Amino acid sequence: MSLPPGFLDELRSRSSLGQVVGRKVMWDARKSNQGKGDLWAPCPFHQEKTASFHVDDRKGFYYCFGCHAKGDAISFVMETENAGFMEAVEILAREAGMEMPARDPKAQEKTDRRSQLAEIMEQAVRFFRLQLATGPAGAAREYLAGRGLDDSVQERWEIGFAPDAWRTLWDHLRGKGVAEDLILDAGLAKPSSKGGKPYDTFRDRIMFPIRDARGRAIAFGGRAMDPNDNAKYLNSPETALFDKGRSLYNHGVARAAAGKGQTLIVAEGYMDVIALSEAGFAAAVAPLGTAITESQLQLLWRIAPEPVIALDGDKAGSGAAMRLIDLALPLLEAGQSLRFALMPEGLDPDDLIRAKGAGAVQDVLDRAVPMVRLLWQRETEGRVFDSPERKAALDKALREKIRLIRDPSIRAHYGSEIKALRWELFAPRRQAGRGKWSGRAPIPTAMPGTKSSLLVAAGDGAQDHMREAVILASAIVTPQVIVEFETELDSMPFADPVHARLRDLLLAHRDADRDMLMREIRDRIGAPALENLMALRHVAISPCLRNPGDVDLARMILAEELAKLQARRGLNAEIAEAVEDLSGLADEALTWRLRQAAEARNRAMRNPHEDKTEYDTGDNGARISREERGALESLLERIRYSKPPK
Repeated sequence: MSLPPGFLDELRSRSSLGQVVGRKVMWDARKSNQGKGDLWAPCPFHQEKTASFHVDDRKGFYYCFGCHAKGDAISFVMETENAGFMEAVEILAREAGMEMPARDPKAQEKTDRRSQLAEIMEQAVRFFRLQLATGPAGAAREYLAGRGLDDSVQERWEIGFAPDAWRTLWDHLRGKGVAEDLILDAGLAKPSSKGGKPYDTFRDRIMFPIRDARGRAIAFGGRAMDPNDNAKYLNSPETALFDKGRSLYNHGVARAAAGKGQTLIVAEGYMDVIALSEAGFAAAVAPLGTAITESQLQLLWRIAPEPVIALDGDKAGSGAAMRLIDLALPLLEAGQSLRFALMPEGLDPDDLIRAKGAGAVQDVLDRAVPMVRLLWQRETEGRVFDSPERKAALDKALREKIRLIRDPSIRAHYGSEIKALRWELFAPRRQAGRGKWSGRAPIPTAMPGTKSSLLVAAGDGAQDHMREAVILASAIVTPQVIVEFETELDSMPFADPVHARLRDLLLAHRDADRDMLMREIRDRIGAPALENLMALRHVAISPCLRNPGDVDLARMILAEELAKLQARRGLNAEIAEAVEDLSGLADEALTWRLRQAAEARNRAMRNPHEDKTEYDTGDNGARISREERGALESLLERIRYSKPPK
């Protein structure tokens, strides 16, 4: 239906988002300011105890800082009422006293036909259900009983049977007065290529109705009873109701269960979903006979931010997981990813439940691994890296995959995780008590002698703490800059847990004004924490504290302090890594070079622009002179080619 220009704008202006949302939530009286239209509540889209769901009634937008749901009154009604766009518009228009414009005849005709097709699908559901109770369905009933699906389960899932005949459903629907073209358009029959009557799409199959998120029957999945049938499972063809790549089995029920806090599980087929749901895992869905598509992945993320992909413990299941990685990498966002739970070898979720019960499935789900681990497994499993060329090939393959990630913060975290996994694979170490060298090791700690060296001088920790305090205080008094530095703040490591909590609050409330942000900090971690931060001498004398709200000044201070932290920590990390690589091999020459590198670091921190020949050391961003860089590279080269003592 086409709406006249300005209709939606008038509808939004007449509709109070606060009133629309208020029907579904309880406002947090302490955080909300009704007079200003600043409203807070626990999110209606995911389970939480804190009020992280924010409504700006004046602007007409909502946003959840937990699950990142966002939108306006129309999208809120669509999500909470299981309504389509036009249905949501009609609901709001009635409430606002607005008359809906006359419908476009062609659009109305299309809507009416979809409604007719949906009704025919419901007739087919009832027909197949009745057929399951007949004599010819005896083998199907025995099969279902053998899979643990008793009569009550069959009723709940509306499982039916398509008889082994050419036109049983066709004749039934024609006898009810259903037009031939509607039966064909619903995908329930196919035209004959020999000039005869159309014939049923499904024959001699156990039938599983497929419903959309609103609960309408849109398609069927049929399991063949004949073991020699070429297609063990057959789905309806694509129709005006059914798009296989944009649909999920058990979508509506799973969305409701996930909204109540259950883990969203993605299984491979109908039987897995039914078994999981009957065992208590109600938030279970499955794609429909194909690999997961991008559209289905987006559907999953609308239901839950981190679905668990539970695939069969065989080669096909593992292969499906690996292919899904390539699809998902470019789509990752903060808080939006996948975890993978691979079943024991040779079992699917249904097998595991029948063999060991729901507890065994929960154990597998609890051990689900993040996607980065599966990516590493795919690139390394079953391969030997006994030459520089093979190691370089691994590095290249991993770099190419990480580059697919569009979000710079996630890309950086993937790089850090891969670096740690690479160390575990390649770093040499002595096997305890054996005097032999192994090719795998955990990330080692610094050597005792290093702890007292210039590389980890006590002043470094104090300097970091000081700079962190200035950064946090500047962002608190001028919160407009938080969004601009969100990625840098999110990736900052904090030794002080109070600083870490402050950073998390800043990011969670990055759209709040200064007063609201300070109030939130006092409520969450106490007034003393905020007062102690602001009372620190180096904070109190910061220009930002004397000029709160000066965005340009705050931007300059944050950029400078973050750059200095990055430079110092980056170069220290490179030197510390070199020290770890020494593994007890240090001599006086190496110690001297390390001292020179540390002093170079200190000079760079004091004045990063004092030498015109300076340049970046690389990814860490520190700047030192060519001479100093040469000393460090020489050190690293010696470490790289040093052989462990025999």
